[in-house]
Amino acid sequence: MQRIEVEQRAIFIGLAGSHGYGLNRPESDFDYRGVFIAPKRYYLGFDRIEQKENGWDEPGIFPFLDSNKDTVIYELKKVIQLLSGANPNVLELLWLPGYPVLTPVGEHLINHKQLFLSKKVKHTYTGYAFAQIKKMETHRKWLLHPPEKKPLPSDFGIEDETPLIKDELNAFLEYLYNLIRGRIEFLEEAEQLYQLLTADIDFKGILKQYTLPDATLEYTQKLTNSRKDFIRLLQKSQTYQVSLREWKAYLSWQENRNPARAEMERKSGFDLKHGMHCIRLLRSGLEILKTGNVIVDRRIAGDVEDLKAILKGEYTYEQVMQMAEDLVAEMDVVYEKSTLPHKPDLEQINLLCMELVEMQGW
Repeated sequence: MQRIEVEQRAIFIGLAGSHGYGLNRPESDFDYRGVFIAPKRYYLGFDRIEQKENGWDEPGIFPFLDSNKDTVIYELKKVIQLLSGANPNVLELLWLPGYPVLTPVGEHLINHKQLFLSKKVKHTYTGYAFAQIKKMETHRKWLLHPPEKKPLPSDFGIEDETPLIKDELNAFLEYLYNLIRGRIEFLEEAEQLYQLLTADIDFKGILKQYTLPDATLEYTQKLTNSRKDFIRLLQKSQTYQVSLREWKAYLSWQENRNPARAEMERKSGFDLKHGMHCIRLLRSGLEILKTGNVIVDRRIAGDVEDLKAILKGEYTYEQVMQMAEDLVAEMDVVYEKSTLPHKPDLEQINLLCMELVEMQGW
């Protein structure tokens, strides 16, 4: 869809990111996030759209979005799905301090924001926080022990044969995943396991990201009727591809780092921004479980100066990790006492979605 069409059907647009958190600096980008409702063809026809994230140099009606590359406007059905799953980056959009664009339809959605709060926030907010920790640990490893050279197949025992390329690896792992899934698909007593394997946990992603361990190689060989030498090549190729992926990520990280941020990382020994966002996410999740409310602006939450101190390198890596550990432990306790429902009422949310589409009209 063209930018002007999306803006004409936008129900709200807000300023998120560092400005929404009250953590912005003079050089901070403007991260605009919003929601629009697609026209009839996208609901009743073959066309599909989930979000508009580029094309802001096209003609539009909101000048503040002109050529802003940090703008994403989600289609209603996509955003409802993310809200129902307690996605932290999307959930906060209903609690932003202000909205440069807000229609009556957008107000109606925001007025029903409590529908999307549930105890699921414990899992999503800690999950997003752990993702920040993983990035922080990866960057810390690169800071303290940078890779010395590009990995070669021979480093992983691949001498007289060609390593499997990424597409070949993924094709086999997809096949393996389907075999495993098929083994439990029709077992009634395994319904919960099937749901776990196919929906709740991204096992397909895990198979592709992590090397098959030695303990599973023999079983994998039997399950797939593969040759033993192929299974060993698969394992070696996976290890090589993981190392190669890390090498490329390291080079990209070096090339694209902000110089000022890089200097602060060099002094502190870890990525300060990831550390700050980890703590912000855990504190926010804790607040939701305690109060049933999302506090986006950290000036209102009262910890904006503390978060800025992390960004300035006033806390050590060990102190930030200890903070995170303490917050996770506290969240486990608060989770049991929280009055939030265990999961959102999807029927009510579905009715709300239909109401919003009807209010907007085609």
